[in-house]
Amino acid sequence: MKYDPVKKSLGKVFNKTPYTRILFYKLLDLLLLRTWHIKKELKKLRKTIGANANVLDAGAGFGQYTYYLSNLSKEWKVLGIDIKKEQIDDCNLFFTKINIGNRVKFKFADLTKFERSDEFNLILSVDVMEHIEDDEKVFKNMYKSLIPGGTLLISTPSDKGGSDVHHDHGDSFIDEHVRDGYSIKDIENKLKSAGFSKITSYYSYGKPGMLSWKLSMKYPIILLNFSKLFFILLPFYYIIFFPLSLILNFMDVHKFHPSGTGLIVRAEK
Repeated sequence: MKYDPVKKSLGKVFNKTPYTRILFYKLLDLLLLRTWHIKKELKKLRKTIGANANVLDAGAGFGQYTYYLSNLSKEWKVLGIDIKKEQIDDCNLFFTKINIGNRVKFKFADLTKFERSDEFNLILSVDVMEHIEDDEKVFKNMYKSLIPGGTLLISTPSDKGGSDVHHDHGDSFIDEHVRDGYSIKDIENKLKSAGFSKITSYYSYGKPGMLSWKLSMKYPIILLNFSKLFFILLPFYYIIFFPLSLILNFMDVHKFHPSGTGLIVRAEK
């Protein structure tokens, strides 16, 4: 299933004005369960990172998380990087329009080649690593780019049904993924090999989260891939299922899951 064309189509609809784009960000914040988990972790990290921090959004995409980071502290300088040039240009234009282009920048970069020396206090990577074949090289680059004591925060699918793959020969729901998901042991070993310490990992998208994802993301994407006419019906679909998804997201983020289709990982340099 192609995910990027759907995201691109939705982006065009909401990108007509800065206000509709911000509205889109806020709707995504509510709808996407991974955002609930990431925001929970970022609120904890804000207390330890402090002011005047340099933050990297590694794989910034449409700029949703860059926008959230820019609002966590008005003193943070945020750099978003992505491999898609059109998204970089679009994000730079948008953040200039909302008058924070002086402290939020976007640059074209390949994470397998992007490396800075002891520059960032925090690196955020949300649903990016499952798209990159040479993940170990990326983890090493991220380690070098963090200051001593800096933190890497990752959201990625797990091998417990991430990408909606539930058996060895299953196909990923998202065609753009190069791996279906990580085991906790696998990703922690790769991070340790890159030099990271104090690694903590836990499952997200337990039973409540998986049901929420199916209702709020999987089924609408299937229908949109089948016919763009579903865009007309999409608001009515969400009027019915959006409240239920919010309840399920709340349950998922406030509950421990012995297993889940997502992983949240924190690692320190």
